[in-house]
Amino acid sequence: MAVVLRLSRAGTHKAPFYHVVATDSRKPRDGRYLEDVGTYDPTQRPERIELKTDRIEHWLKVGAQPSQTVAAVLKRAKKSSARAAEKTAK
Repeated sequence: MAVVLRLSRAGTHKAPFYHVVATDSRKPRDGRYLEDVGTYDPTQRPERIELKTDRIEHWLKVGAQPSQTVAAVLKRAKKSSARAAEKTAK
């Protein structure tokens, strides 16, 4: 089974909200998943990203591949957490 980290769409028309999920690559986008590992809300300014980093690291260690979009979201989350840590250090 090839596990992939990808977005599962929720929300309403013109108001998207996404769950970051670990799922079998053969399942449909909004189908059954193995585990919910975070949320992503692009409608908020700044974008709201909440991730369970320990679970994401676990899935990456066991061979899960992030989709291009999830990889970009993870990168943005790391940048924003670095900025928050920098602000609290001052």
